[in-house]
Amino acid sequence: MQSAANFPVIWNLSPLGSSSSKVQLVNLKQHRNKAHSLRCLRSKGNEEEFENSSQDKLGVSSVVKEDKHKDIWSLFREAQQNILYLNKQRLAAVEELEKLKNEKVELLERLNQLEAEIQIIIKKDKSSLLWELLLRIDSMVINGLIGTEEASSMRQLVREHEANISEFPLDVLQQGDDAQVLAELRRFPNKGKRNGLHVIHICTEMDPLVSVGPLASYITGLSCALQGKGYLVEVILPKYSTLDLDQVEGLREIEAVTYSYFDGQLHANRIWNGVVSGVGVTLIQPLYYGSMFSRDKVYGYPDDVDRFAYFSRASLDYIAKSGKQPDVLHIHNWQTAIVGPLFWDVFVNQGLEGTRILLTCQGFVSKCLVPPEKLELCGLDPASLHRADRLQDNTNPQVVNILKGGIVYSNKVVIMPSSPSEGSTLHRKSIPGLEPTLAVHKEKLCFAPFALDNSKWDPSIDVYLPENYSADDLRGKSTCKVELQRQLGLVEDASTTIVGCIFSEISDVDLESLKSLVRSTKKNDVQFVIMMMDEDQMMIIKELERTDEGGNLRVVKGSNEAVSHLIIAGSDIMLCINFFQDPLLQVPLKALKYGTAPIELNPQTMHVGGTHEQEATTTAKFYNSLFGRMSLGQALDLMKKDGRLWELKIMEAMEKDLCCDVHVSAYTSIKEPVKKKI
Repeated sequence: MQSAANFPVIWNLSPLGSSSSKVQLVNLKQHRNKAHSLRCLRSKGNEEEFENSSQDKLGVSSVVKEDKHKDIWSLFREAQQNILYLNKQRLAAVEELEKLKNEKVELLERLNQLEAEIQIIIKKDKSSLLWELLLRIDSMVINGLIGTEEASSMRQLVREHEANISEFPLDVLQQGDDAQVLAELRRFPNKGKRNGLHVIHICTEMDPLVSVGPLASYITGLSCALQGKGYLVEVILPKYSTLDLDQVEGLREIEAVTYSYFDGQLHANRIWNGVVSGVGVTLIQPLYYGSMFSRDKVYGYPDDVDRFAYFSRASLDYIAKSGKQPDVLHIHNWQTAIVGPLFWDVFVNQGLEGTRILLTCQGFVSKCLVPPEKLELCGLDPASLHRADRLQDNTNPQVVNILKGGIVYSNKVVIMPSSPSEGSTLHRKSIPGLEPTLAVHKEKLCFAPFALDNSKWDPSIDVYLPENYSADDLRGKSTCKVELQRQLGLVEDASTTIVGCIFSEISDVDLESLKSLVRSTKKNDVQFVIMMMDEDQMMIIKELERTDEGGNLRVVKGSNEAVSHLIIAGSDIMLCINFFQDPLLQVPLKALKYGTAPIELNPQTMHVGGTHEQEATTTAKFYNSLFGRMSLGQALDLMKKDGRLWELKIMEAMEKDLCCDVHVSAYTSIKEPVKKKI
């Protein structure tokens, strides 16, 4: 296509007015119009071409951008997923690490627990093995395999060898007969001696075999505690049909029967041996009088006197027949009190000259009053015993008092309440019908408090404490103190001395003395925490709290078990009216158990049966041996001047077992080379 500029232009110089000129002008205009049209067409074509080209270019660019956009989002999403995955992995790793840490802690705790359990099992197994051997010796005597003299030597050998008892071949003990066991015993080396007395309980209950009242837990707890001190303790029980025999380890029946005297004849008994809670147990099963102990209940039958007289006589016959020579026969309540006169009148010369009798009386509600003729059933002479100085009842001279006979014929009598509340009766009141007897035999008497329930009152496991503690590690006691201060709004300082007081509704509190003591002790920077259960007394002490400028006194209303546990654990000193009041609360005993020194507010003299003064009782001696007869001021001075000595006294007190120590003292006191005289 030619450009419009290339069209020829014809110039005509003719005059303007002429016709030729006009024609030329028209032609010129036409040429110009054509050229303009051509330029317009070219321009339009160029524009369309450019527009098409631009659109093509824009389309390609848009596709590229869209692809890049998609790639970017794809990479972003992939990166986001990777980040989320890494975070998830990191969290899983943290959780796994935490889990491993927790598992490590749990594993260590479990290892410690297993170690403790293993030590208990080892101790239990040794004790069980010891008793299985001793009871097999009984079987050898009953079966006529050895005589009583050799049996005594064998028992002594086993006792002395207790430390290495695990060396005895178990397969022989478990599968062999008496002859094989005897052969091994005769080869037994003599080393590893045991110290302590040999005690046999003749009783009617033992936890967990048969439990009716407090006697059952007392027998088991005392037996285990004594064996922990090196004593050899065993228990003889009737074989009730209701016994939980699943609790007996190694239960076996002795092949030969034994015979015991009753109602003018000898009667056969089946003997069963086993181990319960590490204590050797012998069960006596009457054959002819089989119905005596095949009943639904332990007590409460019209023939209870006959039943337990039979059992008492059968127990002594078994001991004599088996050649046992215990240091102490420990009898309990009226049910086995008849053992006392039976022992001294019938059995003492049957190889038991060195044995002594200890009677525990858990209350005096039942004394067992029967006609004198009943004594003949078990081989006693009514005529010689129906006397005022022996078994004749002090109130009704026509009958005999079996419990009185136990007191008269025992070398020592331990008086215990059958419940904490009964302790107030023993402490404050006379004992009807037995006052003259207790007065005559006052030198025999000692008092043991009702034992604490260790499942509730033990600082090492107490659920009410913020941190548990023991005599080996007292750090938790400071934590308990600070928590007590926090709960009561006192200044929180573990170094501040806290004096606690807990009084029941029956407490005979001298409020004026208490108020005076609180005021006079302020200068020592001491905090007082007083729990009271009597509303009137509490209001009086509350008034003192309101006027206390130092803010170191708090009065708490009673009946809150959690707070009472915390007060006893968090206090340094426990102020008691005296050591023998409030038997229901047992504050002095709990204080000692929790490392808190019991101090008397009003020291008094206690009488048992109206005769026995406090200073002469084993219980008072026990308290006095730890903290003497300290006043509050003296105790505070000792804490301030010699903190280490105070801590040693606290640790010693926590490790004491008052009930066990009372019995150890009683056993030791009667093992003198002087025979019993009636």
